[in-house]
Amino acid sequence: MAVMLDINDINVYYGAIHAIKGISLTVNEGEIVTLIGANGAGKSTTLRTISGLLKPKTGSIKFLGNEIGGMAANKIVREGISQVPEGRRIFAEMTVLENLELGAFLRSDADGIAADMEMVFKRFPRLQERRTQPAGTLSGGEQQMLAMGRALMSRPKLLLLDEPSMGLAPLLIREIFSIIEDINAAGTTVLLVEQNANMALSIANRAYVLETGRITLSGDANELAASEEIRKAYLGG
Repeated sequence: MAVMLDINDINVYYGAIHAIKGISLTVNEGEIVTLIGANGAGKSTTLRTISGLLKPKTGSIKFLGNEIGGMAANKIVREGISQVPEGRRIFAEMTVLENLELGAFLRSDADGIAADMEMVFKRFPRLQERRTQPAGTLSGGEQQMLAMGRALMSRPKLLLLDEPSMGLAPLLIREIFSIIEDINAAGTTVLLVEQNANMALSIANRAYVLETGRITLSGDANELAASEEIRKAYLGG
């Protein structure tokens, strides 16, 4: 399998706080890789650094062989990486349709954009029903679907998902995770940050465990899910 994302020994600071301490990880083409860990472990910081919202102080981030560490966030979207941020961050005053159109703001292929809009509506029928509504009037689950649909409108090769299950009812969580599997099966590689370790490990190929800015464990997702250490720390067992 070809390596899509290759992170090597990055260090990231918030002012004087050393948030990410020399982590290295890879994501291969076609995989779902998950990053699990407690609150404040540095999971979101890692995603924000990949997508260009934060810059690593040292280390390298390569995407499809090109160095992107420190590149502007809009250029990184152009390279083929899209992020679904924690807390969804939809534009509440704008309609569902306008939110989706914004996801394609770097594209100029009108036919392709129209085809992708159809694909998003097919995947998320509720968004089609509500396409003229202000996004702020949607339920939490629908807003999560909108944030995912918006990210897909840039036609990413790699989708970064930050806590997609946050604040959702168990039934909706299952639905969102099943959609993530569908998106992956359709050819998009996924890097998933998730506090619900059970769900994350159940759909991932591989996993990394982050503790206070360091990777402490990594391996096959099924093996990690079965490990005593992980069960005690993250799976309530």
